[in-house]
Amino acid sequence: MPPPTGSRLPQSATFTLPKEKPVLISQSSNATVISEPTQIDAYNSTMPKFLIGQAELYYTVSGNHAGDWLLLIPGFASDTSTWALMLPELIQDYRILRLDNRGIGQSSTSEHEYRVTDLAQDIAVLLEHLGINAVHVAGHSLGGQIAQELVFLAPEKVKSLILLATWAMPDPKFQALMQLLGDLATRLEMRFYLKSLVHWLFSQRFFATPQAINQIFQGIDSIPNLPSPQELAHQSQAIIQSNTISRLVSIHCPTLILHGDQDLITPIKFAHQLAQGIPQAQFAVLPETGHGSIIESSQLVTGAMLAFLESLKGEGSKP
Repeated sequence: MPPPTGSRLPQSATFTLPKEKPVLISQSSNATVISEPTQIDAYNSTMPKFLIGQAELYYTVSGNHAGDWLLLIPGFASDTSTWALMLPELIQDYRILRLDNRGIGQSSTSEHEYRVTDLAQDIAVLLEHLGINAVHVAGHSLGGQIAQELVFLAPEKVKSLILLATWAMPDPKFQALMQLLGDLATRLEMRFYLKSLVHWLFSQRFFATPQAINQIFQGIDSIPNLPSPQELAHQSQAIIQSNTISRLVSIHCPTLILHGDQDLITPIKFAHQLAQGIPQAQFAVLPETGHGSIIESSQLVTGAMLAFLESLKGEGSKP
C-alpha cells in the first residue's frame, strides 16, 4: 500500500494518517481478532442491559478504567462485534463503551419506526445512567449520523467526534439504495442478505484476498443474534430521513473525518460535505478502502483515531 495521504479541503484541516502496521489476522469462535498480546482483555468486560422505557439496550464496557471514555457506535445492521479488530489497541489507553442499537444484536426490538434522533436519545440516556459526563465519540456509517445527533442533544458531553464512512444529508441515490436494502431485508433469508451486503462494503484490494472474504462469510454464519428483517427496515427508513447538513456549523468539538476512497455506499463527496460544514473538522482519505473501513483498514483507522485523540491532550478539552 502506498503511503496514505490526507485530502485538502477548504474550511477543514488535513489530517495526516499514520503508516499502517502489518498485522496477522486469525479467526476465533466469535470474532476475528488481532493476534497481538495485550495486557488488558478486551472481551472480559461488563456486559449488562439497560432498560429504556419498555426496551432493553445492550452495552459493554471494557479497557483501561483509568482512561478517558471512548464511545463506539456501530452502523447499519451492525452490533458491538463490528469493532473487534480495533479493540486490542483502543483498550490500552481508553475506557471503551460499545452498544447494540435498537433491535440489533442483544438489544430488544422496536415495534415502531424511529428516527436517528431517537437512537441518539437512547445513548444520551445511557450516558446519564452510567454517570459519564464527557466522552469521545466514534461512529461508523449510521453510527456516524447517530454521533452527530448526539452532539446536538448533549454537546456538553461530547469531547471529540470521529466520523467514519458517514454523511450529513443522503442524496436521492443513497436514499434509493437504502430503500432497496430495507425492502430486501424483509424478503431474503437473513444470513444470505448479510452476505449480499459484503459486495457493497469492501474495496477491490480486499476482494483480492480470498481468505479475508471467507473470514467475513464465516463470521456471518456464526452470528448468534441475527437482526430482524423489520428492524433493518426501520433502520433503513431512519437513514433515508436523516439530515444534519444545516446544523453542522453548530458542532464545535474537535472532529476527525475518515472516509475510504472506494466507498460504494457513501461516496466520498459526503465526507467533503462534512469537512466543509464542521468548523473544527480534520479530514483524511483512507486509500484503497471501501465502506467497511473499520474492518478492511482497521489498523490504519485505529492508528488515526489514536493519533487524533492523543493530539487533543493538553488542549483544555472538557475534563
